[in-house]
Amino acid sequence: MRYPQGGGLTAERRAFGEQLRLRAAEDFAREVSDQKIAKQLRVSVRSVQRRHRAWDEGGAEALRSKGPAPLPMLTGEQFAVLEAEPARGPAEHGWPDQRRCHGSRR
Repeated sequence: MRYPQGGGLTAERRAFGEQLRLRAAEDFAREVSDQKIAKQLRVSVRSVQRRHRAWDEGGAEALRSKGPAPLPMLTGEQFAVLEAEPARGPAEHGWPDQRRCHGSRR
């Protein structure tokens, strides 16, 4: 999980995640089903499937942590503009009325 404005996982959480992925790699090598791995590691099957594909393409090395997420490319001023936009409301952004639903634009 990554967070805006420079946050992210701690080194300990990244290490824990990497440890889980490497345990999964051992199971991939033993041809354990993705469903069983997900249940054992208490993660989603979809997550295991993604990691399995990475493992197929690059082995256990592909499952290692890539380090902390990079800092955001937006400045503090740009974040402030983005934070203010929802307050302008749907009509200001091209929607026919103030309802927040799936509909067609003007």
